[in-house]
Amino acid sequence: MGTIVQDFLGGKLFKGDKGVWMIYFFLCMISLVEVYSASSRLTFEGGHHWGPMVSQAGFLFAGLIIILLVHRIPCKWFMLFPFILLPVAILLLLYTAVLGGGSTVNSTNRWVDLFGVRFQPSEVAKAALLMTVAVVLAKTQTEKEEWVRGKKRKIVGAIKGKRYLAFAIVGSAALLICGLIFIDNVSTAMMLFLVVVVMMFIGQVPKDLMFKGLAVIVGIGAFFAMTVMAVPESTWQEIPGCKRVVTVKKRLERKFGGSDEAKEKNAFKSEKERLINDENSQTTYAAIAIANSDVIGLGPGNSIQRDFLQHAESDFIYAIIIEELGIPGAFFVAFLYLVLLIRVGRIAQKCPSFFPAYLVLGFGIMMVLQAFVNMSVAVGLVPVTGQTLPLISKGGTSILITSFYIGVILSVSRYAEKKELNAPIVEAVVNGETSEYYTDGGMS
Repeated sequence: MGTIVQDFLGGKLFKGDKGVWMIYFFLCMISLVEVYSASSRLTFEGGHHWGPMVSQAGFLFAGLIIILLVHRIPCKWFMLFPFILLPVAILLLLYTAVLGGGSTVNSTNRWVDLFGVRFQPSEVAKAALLMTVAVVLAKTQTEKEEWVRGKKRKIVGAIKGKRYLAFAIVGSAALLICGLIFIDNVSTAMMLFLVVVVMMFIGQVPKDLMFKGLAVIVGIGAFFAMTVMAVPESTWQEIPGCKRVVTVKKRLERKFGGSDEAKEKNAFKSEKERLINDENSQTTYAAIAIANSDVIGLGPGNSIQRDFLQHAESDFIYAIIIEELGIPGAFFVAFLYLVLLIRVGRIAQKCPSFFPAYLVLGFGIMMVLQAFVNMSVAVGLVPVTGQTLPLISKGGTSILITSFYIGVILSVSRYAEKKELNAPIVEAVVNGETSEYYTDGGMS
Protein backbone atom coordinates (compact mmCIF):
# COMPACT_ATOMS: atom_id res chain seq x y z
CA MET A 1 0.00 0.00 0.00
CA GLY A 2 2.90 2.34 0.80
CA THR A 3 4.26 1.83 -2.70
CA ILE A 4 0.91 2.79 -4.21
CA VAL A 5 0.83 6.00 -2.13
CA GLN A 6 4.37 6.86 -3.20
CA ASP A 7 3.52 6.25 -6.85
CA PHE A 8 0.41 8.42 -6.48
CA LEU A 9 2.46 11.28 -5.06
CA GLY A 10 5.05 10.76 -7.76
CA GLY A 11 2.50 10.65 -10.57
CA LYS A 12 3.25 7.00 -11.39
CA LEU A 13 0.09 5.40 -10.05
CA PHE A 14 -1.52 4.60 -13.40
CA LYS A 15 0.87 2.32 -15.25
CA GLY A 16 0.34 0.37 -18.42
CA ASP A 17 -1.31 1.28 -21.70
CA LYS A 18 -2.47 4.93 -21.56
CA GLY A 19 -5.11 4.34 -24.20
CA VAL A 20 -6.81 1.68 -22.07
CA TRP A 21 -6.73 4.02 -19.06
CA MET A 22 -8.36 6.83 -21.07
CA ILE A 23 -11.12 4.53 -22.33
CA TYR A 24 -11.72 3.27 -18.79
CA PHE A 25 -12.14 6.77 -17.35
CA PHE A 26 -14.42 7.85 -20.20
CA LEU A 27 -16.68 4.84 -19.59
CA CYS A 28 -16.74 5.58 -15.84
CA MET A 29 -17.76 9.20 -16.41
CA ILE A 30 -20.52 8.19 -18.81
CA SER A 31 -21.67 5.59 -16.28
CA LEU A 32 -22.04 8.09 -13.43
CA VAL A 33 -24.01 10.55 -15.54
CA GLU A 34 -26.29 8.03 -17.23
CA VAL A 35 -27.00 5.84 -14.19
CA TYR A 36 -28.01 8.94 -12.26
CA SER A 37 -30.19 10.06 -15.16
CA ALA A 38 -31.65 6.65 -15.97
CA SER A 39 -32.83 6.02 -12.40
CA SER A 40 -36.59 6.44 -12.37
CA ARG A 41 -38.21 9.59 -11.08
CA LEU A 42 -39.83 7.36 -8.47
CA THR A 43 -36.38 7.07 -6.85
CA PHE A 44 -36.15 10.84 -6.58
CA GLU A 45 -39.69 11.11 -5.25
CA GLY A 46 -38.76 8.62 -2.54
CA GLY A 47 -36.12 11.03 -1.29
CA HIS A 48 -33.08 9.07 -2.48
CA HIS A 49 -31.87 11.67 -4.96
CA TRP A 50 -28.21 10.67 -4.93
CA GLY A 51 -28.70 7.02 -3.98
CA PRO A 52 -28.16 5.44 -7.43
CA MET A 53 -25.15 7.63 -8.23
CA VAL A 54 -23.52 7.09 -4.82
CA SER A 55 -23.98 3.33 -5.14
CA GLN A 56 -22.55 3.30 -8.67
CA ALA A 57 -19.65 5.54 -7.64
CA GLY A 58 -18.90 3.14 -4.79
CA PHE A 59 -18.69 0.14 -7.09
CA LEU A 60 -16.61 2.07 -9.63
CA PHE A 61 -14.23 3.16 -6.87
CA ALA A 62 -13.95 -0.44 -5.66
CA GLY A 63 -13.30 -1.43 -9.27
CA LEU A 64 -10.54 1.18 -9.52
CA ILE A 65 -8.87 -0.26 -6.42
CA ILE A 66 -9.03 -3.71 -8.03
CA ILE A 67 -7.41 -2.34 -11.21
CA LEU A 68 -4.63 -0.58 -9.27
CA LEU A 69 -3.85 -3.80 -7.41
CA VAL A 70 -4.22 -6.27 -10.29
CA HIS A 71 -2.30 -4.27 -12.89
CA ARG A 72 0.81 -4.50 -10.67
CA ILE A 73 0.73 -8.30 -10.57
CA PRO A 74 3.35 -9.84 -12.91
CA CYS A 75 1.33 -11.39 -15.73
CA LYS A 76 3.05 -14.80 -15.36
CA TRP A 77 1.33 -15.13 -11.98
CA PHE A 78 -2.04 -15.20 -13.70
CA MET A 79 -1.20 -18.70 -14.91
CA LEU A 80 -1.88 -19.89 -11.34
CA PHE A 81 -5.33 -18.31 -11.12
CA PRO A 82 -7.27 -21.00 -13.06
CA PHE A 83 -6.18 -23.70 -10.59
CA ILE A 84 -8.10 -21.82 -7.90
CA LEU A 85 -10.85 -20.05 -9.81
CA LEU A 86 -12.00 -22.93 -12.02
CA PRO A 87 -12.86 -25.42 -9.21
CA VAL A 88 -14.50 -22.63 -7.20
CA ALA A 89 -16.56 -21.54 -10.22
CA ILE A 90 -17.69 -25.12 -10.93
CA LEU A 91 -18.78 -25.65 -7.32
CA LEU A 92 -20.68 -22.35 -7.25
CA LEU A 93 -22.43 -23.10 -10.55
CA LEU A 94 -23.40 -26.56 -9.34
CA TYR A 95 -24.75 -25.02 -6.14
CA THR A 96 -26.88 -22.41 -7.92
CA ALA A 97 -27.87 -23.99 -11.23
CA VAL A 98 -28.15 -27.68 -10.34
CA LEU A 99 -28.92 -27.73 -6.63
CA GLY A 100 -31.08 -24.60 -6.77
CA GLY A 101 -29.15 -22.80 -4.03
CA GLY A 102 -28.40 -19.11 -3.77
CA SER A 103 -30.78 -16.20 -4.18
CA THR A 104 -33.62 -16.34 -6.70
CA VAL A 105 -34.05 -13.20 -8.81
CA ASN A 106 -36.51 -13.07 -11.73
CA SER A 107 -37.12 -16.84 -11.44
CA THR A 108 -33.40 -17.62 -11.84
CA ASN A 109 -30.77 -18.80 -9.39
CA ARG A 110 -27.92 -16.65 -10.67
CA TRP A 111 -26.86 -15.09 -7.38
CA VAL A 112 -24.98 -16.16 -4.27
CA ASP A 113 -24.83 -14.23 -1.00
CA LEU A 114 -21.45 -14.47 0.72
CA PHE A 115 -20.67 -12.42 3.84
CA GLY A 116 -23.39 -9.96 2.92
CA VAL A 117 -22.13 -9.53 -0.65
CA ARG A 118 -24.29 -10.74 -3.54
CA PHE A 119 -22.52 -11.84 -6.72
CA GLN A 120 -23.08 -13.95 -9.82
CA PRO A 121 -21.03 -17.17 -10.06
CA SER A 122 -21.27 -16.93 -13.86
CA GLU A 123 -19.06 -13.81 -13.78
CA VAL A 124 -16.38 -15.68 -11.84
CA ALA A 125 -16.78 -18.65 -14.21
CA LYS A 126 -16.20 -16.45 -17.26
CA ALA A 127 -12.86 -15.21 -15.94
CA ALA A 128 -11.86 -18.71 -14.81
CA LEU A 129 -12.63 -20.34 -18.17
CA LEU A 130 -10.91 -17.66 -20.27
CA MET A 131 -7.77 -17.87 -18.12
CA THR A 132 -7.86 -21.66 -18.35
CA VAL A 133 -8.10 -21.54 -22.14
CA ALA A 134 -5.15 -19.13 -22.30
CA VAL A 135 -3.02 -21.43 -20.15
CA VAL A 136 -3.91 -24.57 -22.13
CA LEU A 137 -3.29 -22.96 -25.51
CA ALA A 138 0.03 -21.56 -24.32
CA LYS A 139 1.24 -24.87 -22.87
CA THR A 140 0.29 -27.00 -25.86
CA GLN A 141 1.81 -24.83 -28.57
CA THR A 142 5.22 -24.00 -29.90
CA GLU A 143 6.64 -22.00 -32.75
CA LYS A 144 9.55 -22.19 -35.10
CA GLU A 145 11.17 -19.67 -37.38
CA GLU A 146 11.58 -20.33 -41.09
CA TRP A 147 12.96 -18.29 -43.94
CA VAL A 148 10.33 -17.46 -46.55
CA ARG A 149 11.42 -15.39 -49.57
CA GLY A 150 14.29 -13.90 -47.67
CA LYS A 151 12.24 -13.07 -44.58
CA LYS A 152 12.15 -14.71 -41.20
CA ARG A 153 8.64 -15.93 -40.38
CA LYS A 154 7.19 -17.38 -37.17
CA ILE A 155 5.05 -20.46 -37.63
CA VAL A 156 2.79 -21.44 -34.74
CA GLY A 157 1.61 -25.01 -34.25
CA ALA A 158 0.86 -27.71 -31.73
CA ILE A 159 3.68 -29.35 -29.80
CA LYS A 160 4.70 -32.57 -31.54
CA GLY A 161 2.37 -35.42 -30.64
CA LYS A 162 -0.17 -33.14 -28.94
CA ARG A 163 -2.39 -32.20 -31.85
CA TYR A 164 -5.59 -33.18 -30.04
CA LEU A 165 -4.62 -32.09 -26.54
CA ALA A 166 -5.63 -28.41 -26.66
CA PHE A 167 -8.91 -29.19 -28.41
CA ALA A 168 -9.79 -31.93 -25.90
CA ILE A 169 -8.99 -29.93 -22.76
CA VAL A 170 -10.44 -26.61 -23.91
CA GLY A 171 -13.52 -28.25 -25.39
CA SER A 172 -14.24 -30.22 -22.23
CA ALA A 173 -13.80 -27.19 -19.95
CA ALA A 174 -15.93 -25.00 -22.20
CA LEU A 175 -18.76 -27.52 -22.45
CA LEU A 176 -18.80 -28.01 -18.67
CA ILE A 177 -18.74 -24.32 -17.70
CA CYS A 178 -21.00 -23.09 -20.52
CA GLY A 179 -23.40 -25.97 -19.91
CA LEU A 180 -23.79 -25.07 -16.23
CA ILE A 181 -24.24 -21.38 -17.06
CA PHE A 182 -26.71 -22.24 -19.82
CA ILE A 183 -29.21 -23.63 -17.30
CA ASP A 184 -30.02 -20.17 -15.92
CA ASN A 185 -28.27 -17.74 -18.29
CA VAL A 186 -28.48 -18.72 -21.94
CA SER A 187 -27.03 -15.52 -23.43
CA THR A 188 -23.96 -15.51 -21.18
CA ALA A 189 -23.24 -19.16 -21.99
CA MET A 190 -23.50 -18.51 -25.73
CA MET A 191 -21.25 -15.44 -25.59
CA LEU A 192 -18.64 -17.21 -23.49
CA PHE A 193 -18.60 -20.21 -25.81
CA LEU A 194 -18.19 -17.92 -28.83
CA VAL A 195 -15.20 -16.18 -27.23
CA VAL A 196 -13.61 -19.56 -26.47
CA VAL A 197 -14.04 -20.60 -30.11
CA VAL A 198 -12.40 -17.36 -31.26
CA MET A 199 -9.49 -17.95 -28.86
CA MET A 200 -9.08 -21.49 -30.21
CA PHE A 201 -9.07 -20.14 -33.76
CA ILE A 202 -6.44 -17.53 -32.88
CA GLY A 203 -4.54 -20.18 -30.95
CA GLN A 204 -4.08 -22.33 -34.06
CA VAL A 205 -6.11 -25.29 -32.79
CA PRO A 206 -6.45 -27.65 -35.80
CA LYS A 207 -9.29 -26.32 -37.94
CA ASP A 208 -10.63 -29.74 -38.90
CA LEU A 209 -11.15 -30.62 -35.23
CA MET A 210 -12.86 -27.29 -34.57
CA PHE A 211 -15.21 -27.62 -37.54
CA LYS A 212 -16.20 -31.15 -36.56
CA GLY A 213 -16.85 -30.08 -32.97
CA LEU A 214 -18.83 -27.01 -34.02
CA ALA A 215 -20.89 -29.08 -36.46
CA VAL A 216 -21.91 -31.41 -33.64
CA ILE A 217 -22.74 -28.50 -31.30
CA VAL A 218 -24.71 -26.64 -33.98
CA GLY A 219 -26.69 -29.81 -34.67
CA ILE A 220 -27.45 -30.27 -30.98
CA GLY A 221 -28.36 -26.57 -30.70
CA ALA A 222 -30.73 -26.75 -33.64
CA PHE A 223 -32.41 -29.85 -32.22
CA PHE A 224 -32.73 -28.14 -28.83
CA ALA A 225 -34.24 -25.00 -30.40
CA MET A 226 -36.83 -27.02 -32.31
CA THR A 227 -37.64 -28.98 -29.17
CA VAL A 228 -38.05 -25.76 -27.17
CA MET A 229 -40.50 -24.34 -29.69
CA ALA A 230 -42.45 -27.60 -30.05
CA VAL A 231 -42.88 -28.59 -26.39
CA PRO A 232 -45.62 -26.69 -24.46
CA GLU A 233 -44.52 -24.20 -21.78
CA SER A 234 -46.33 -26.11 -19.05
CA THR A 235 -44.16 -29.17 -19.73
CA TRP A 236 -40.93 -27.19 -19.42
CA GLN A 237 -42.06 -25.68 -16.13
CA GLU A 238 -42.58 -29.13 -14.65
CA ILE A 239 -39.06 -30.30 -15.54
CA PRO A 240 -36.49 -29.47 -12.79
CA GLY A 241 -33.97 -26.88 -13.93
CA CYS A 242 -35.83 -26.04 -17.17
CA LYS A 243 -38.04 -23.14 -16.09
CA ARG A 244 -35.68 -20.71 -17.79
CA VAL A 245 -36.38 -22.41 -21.11
CA VAL A 246 -39.86 -20.86 -21.04
CA THR A 247 -38.32 -17.37 -20.94
CA VAL A 248 -36.05 -18.23 -23.88
CA LYS A 249 -39.04 -19.54 -25.84
CA LYS A 250 -41.07 -16.37 -25.24
CA ARG A 251 -38.20 -14.13 -26.29
CA LEU A 252 -37.65 -16.10 -29.49
CA GLU A 253 -41.36 -15.95 -30.28
CA ARG A 254 -41.48 -12.18 -29.72
CA LYS A 255 -38.46 -11.60 -31.92
CA PHE A 256 -39.12 -14.04 -34.76
CA GLY A 257 -42.89 -14.39 -34.68
CA GLY A 258 -45.17 -15.97 -32.13
CA SER A 259 -47.14 -19.16 -32.19
CA ASP A 260 -50.58 -19.43 -33.78
CA GLU A 261 -52.12 -19.49 -30.31
CA ALA A 262 -50.41 -16.23 -29.36
CA LYS A 263 -51.45 -14.58 -32.61
CA GLU A 264 -55.06 -15.67 -32.03
CA LYS A 265 -55.02 -14.09 -28.57
CA ASN A 266 -53.58 -10.85 -29.92
CA ALA A 267 -56.37 -10.65 -32.47
CA PHE A 268 -58.86 -9.83 -29.70
CA LYS A 269 -56.66 -7.18 -28.05
CA SER A 270 -56.97 -3.47 -28.63
CA GLU A 271 -54.35 -1.66 -30.69
CA LYS A 272 -52.74 -0.24 -27.53
CA GLU A 273 -52.64 -3.67 -25.86
CA ARG A 274 -50.99 -5.17 -28.92
CA LEU A 275 -48.45 -2.34 -29.02
CA ILE A 276 -47.40 -2.39 -25.35
CA ASN A 277 -47.91 -5.30 -22.98
CA ASP A 278 -45.99 -7.12 -20.27
CA GLU A 279 -44.07 -9.17 -22.80
CA ASN A 280 -42.88 -6.45 -25.16
CA SER A 281 -42.86 -3.34 -22.97
CA GLN A 282 -39.06 -3.23 -22.64
CA THR A 283 -38.32 -3.30 -26.35
CA THR A 284 -41.22 -0.96 -27.13
CA TYR A 285 -40.20 1.72 -24.65
CA ALA A 286 -36.57 1.37 -25.76
CA ALA A 287 -37.66 2.02 -29.34
CA ILE A 288 -39.66 5.06 -28.19
CA ALA A 289 -36.62 6.36 -26.29
CA ILE A 290 -34.48 6.07 -29.42
CA ALA A 291 -37.15 7.82 -31.50
CA ASN A 292 -37.32 10.62 -28.92
CA SER A 293 -33.63 11.42 -29.43
CA ASP A 294 -34.38 13.22 -32.70
CA VAL A 295 -30.76 12.61 -33.77
CA ILE A 296 -29.17 15.22 -31.47
CA GLY A 297 -30.69 13.95 -28.21
CA LEU A 298 -32.68 15.59 -25.43
CA GLY A 299 -29.65 16.38 -23.31
CA PRO A 300 -28.24 14.69 -20.18
CA GLY A 301 -30.89 14.21 -17.50
CA ASN A 302 -33.83 14.85 -19.83
CA SER A 303 -34.85 11.28 -20.61
CA ILE A 304 -38.60 10.67 -20.72
CA GLN A 305 -38.73 6.89 -21.13
CA ARG A 306 -36.62 6.23 -18.03
CA ASP A 307 -39.86 6.41 -16.03
CA PHE A 308 -41.46 3.64 -18.09
CA LEU A 309 -38.55 1.44 -19.17
CA GLN A 310 -37.73 -1.41 -16.81
CA HIS A 311 -34.03 -1.84 -16.04
CA ALA A 312 -33.29 1.48 -17.74
CA GLU A 313 -30.16 1.87 -15.62
CA SER A 314 -28.77 -1.57 -16.51
CA ASP A 315 -29.99 -3.71 -19.41
CA PHE A 316 -31.36 -0.80 -21.47
CA ILE A 317 -29.06 2.04 -20.49
CA TYR A 318 -27.87 2.35 -24.10
CA ALA A 319 -31.40 3.35 -25.14
CA ILE A 320 -31.31 6.12 -22.51
CA ILE A 321 -27.88 7.20 -23.78
CA ILE A 322 -29.30 7.52 -27.30
CA GLU A 323 -32.37 9.40 -26.03
CA GLU A 324 -30.27 11.92 -24.13
CA LEU A 325 -27.04 12.16 -26.16
CA GLY A 326 -28.45 11.36 -29.59
CA ILE A 327 -26.72 9.53 -32.41
CA PRO A 328 -23.33 11.23 -31.74
CA GLY A 329 -23.38 9.97 -28.16
CA ALA A 330 -24.37 6.48 -29.28
CA PHE A 331 -21.52 6.34 -31.80
CA PHE A 332 -19.05 7.69 -29.23
CA VAL A 333 -19.86 4.92 -26.77
CA ALA A 334 -19.55 2.26 -29.49
CA PHE A 335 -16.32 3.91 -30.63
CA LEU A 336 -14.82 3.57 -27.14
CA TYR A 337 -15.38 -0.18 -27.12
CA LEU A 338 -13.99 -0.54 -30.64
CA VAL A 339 -10.86 1.39 -29.69
CA LEU A 340 -10.51 -0.82 -26.62
CA LEU A 341 -10.54 -3.90 -28.85
CA ILE A 342 -7.91 -2.32 -31.11
CA ARG A 343 -5.69 -1.46 -28.14
CA VAL A 344 -6.04 -5.02 -26.83
CA GLY A 345 -5.02 -6.37 -30.24
CA ARG A 346 -1.91 -4.19 -30.28
CA ILE A 347 -0.97 -5.24 -26.76
CA ALA A 348 -1.30 -8.90 -27.80
CA GLN A 349 0.94 -8.30 -30.83
CA LYS A 350 3.68 -6.94 -28.59
CA CYS A 351 3.63 -9.93 -26.24
CA PRO A 352 6.71 -12.13 -26.74
CA SER A 353 4.97 -15.19 -25.25
CA PHE A 354 1.71 -17.02 -25.88
CA PHE A 355 -0.06 -16.88 -22.51
CA PRO A 356 -0.35 -13.10 -21.99
CA ALA A 357 -1.34 -12.61 -25.62
CA TYR A 358 -4.19 -15.13 -25.43
CA LEU A 359 -5.24 -13.87 -21.99
CA VAL A 360 -5.54 -10.25 -23.03
CA LEU A 361 -7.37 -11.18 -26.22
CA GLY A 362 -9.86 -13.37 -24.35
CA PHE A 363 -10.73 -10.69 -21.81
CA GLY A 364 -10.85 -7.92 -24.41
CA ILE A 365 -13.09 -9.83 -26.81
CA MET A 366 -15.40 -10.84 -23.95
CA MET A 367 -15.90 -7.23 -22.84
CA VAL A 368 -16.46 -5.83 -26.31
CA LEU A 369 -18.78 -8.67 -27.37
CA GLN A 370 -20.92 -8.15 -24.27
CA ALA A 371 -21.05 -4.42 -24.99
CA PHE A 372 -22.25 -4.89 -28.55
CA VAL A 373 -24.80 -7.51 -27.51
CA ASN A 374 -26.23 -5.01 -25.00
CA MET A 375 -26.34 -2.28 -27.63
CA SER A 376 -27.94 -4.62 -30.16
CA VAL A 377 -30.69 -5.46 -27.69
CA ALA A 378 -31.35 -1.78 -27.00
CA VAL A 379 -31.80 -0.97 -30.69
CA GLY A 380 -33.91 -4.08 -31.32
CA LEU A 381 -31.48 -6.12 -33.42
CA VAL A 382 -31.47 -9.20 -31.16
CA PRO A 383 -33.85 -10.62 -28.54
CA VAL A 384 -33.63 -9.37 -24.96
CA THR A 385 -30.69 -11.05 -23.20
CA GLY A 386 -30.20 -9.26 -19.87
CA GLN A 387 -26.55 -8.44 -20.62
CA THR A 388 -25.20 -5.25 -19.07
CA LEU A 389 -23.09 -2.59 -20.78
CA PRO A 390 -19.60 -3.12 -19.27
CA LEU A 391 -18.54 -0.37 -16.85
CA ILE A 392 -21.57 1.78 -17.77
CA SER A 393 -24.63 -0.15 -16.60
CA LYS A 394 -25.55 -0.12 -12.93
CA GLY A 395 -24.24 -3.21 -11.24
CA GLY A 396 -21.96 -4.79 -8.69
CA THR A 397 -20.41 -8.09 -9.76
CA SER A 398 -20.25 -7.05 -13.39
CA ILE A 399 -18.31 -3.86 -12.61
CA LEU A 400 -15.87 -5.62 -10.29
CA ILE A 401 -15.16 -8.48 -12.71
CA THR A 402 -14.82 -6.07 -15.65
CA SER A 403 -12.38 -4.04 -13.55
CA PHE A 404 -10.42 -7.24 -13.00
CA TYR A 405 -10.32 -7.69 -16.79
CA ILE A 406 -9.00 -4.14 -17.22
CA GLY A 407 -6.38 -4.71 -14.53
CA VAL A 408 -5.14 -7.87 -16.27
CA ILE A 409 -5.02 -6.09 -19.64
CA LEU A 410 -2.95 -3.27 -18.11
CA SER A 411 -0.65 -5.79 -16.40
CA VAL A 412 -0.03 -7.52 -19.72
CA SER A 413 0.56 -4.15 -21.42
CA ARG A 414 3.25 -3.34 -18.83
CA TYR A 415 4.87 -6.71 -19.44
CA ALA A 416 4.78 -6.26 -23.23
CA GLU A 417 6.24 -2.75 -23.05
CA LYS A 418 9.05 -3.89 -20.75
CA LYS A 419 9.95 -6.81 -23.01
CA GLU A 420 9.85 -4.59 -26.08
CA LEU A 421 12.24 -2.08 -24.51
CA ASN A 422 14.67 -4.75 -23.32
CA ALA A 423 14.67 -6.83 -26.53
CA PRO A 424 18.06 -6.55 -28.30
CA ILE A 425 18.27 -5.79 -31.99
CA VAL A 426 19.88 -8.52 -34.07
CA GLU A 427 21.64 -8.34 -37.38
CA ALA A 428 19.63 -7.06 -40.32
CA VAL A 429 18.39 -9.53 -42.92
CA VAL A 430 18.58 -8.35 -46.50
CA ASN A 431 15.66 -9.45 -48.67
CA GLY A 432 16.72 -7.76 -51.88
CA GLU A 433 14.74 -4.55 -51.45
CA THR A 434 14.71 -3.53 -47.80
CA SER A 435 16.34 -4.50 -44.53
CA GLU A 436 14.17 -5.72 -41.68
CA TYR A 437 15.18 -5.97 -38.04
CA TYR A 438 13.98 -8.73 -35.77
CA THR A 439 14.29 -9.22 -32.04
CA ASP A 440 15.17 -12.48 -30.35
CA GLY A 441 12.04 -12.27 -28.20
CA GLY A 442 10.08 -14.80 -30.21
CA MET A 443 6.80 -16.09 -28.78
CA SER A 444 7.37 -19.25 -26.80
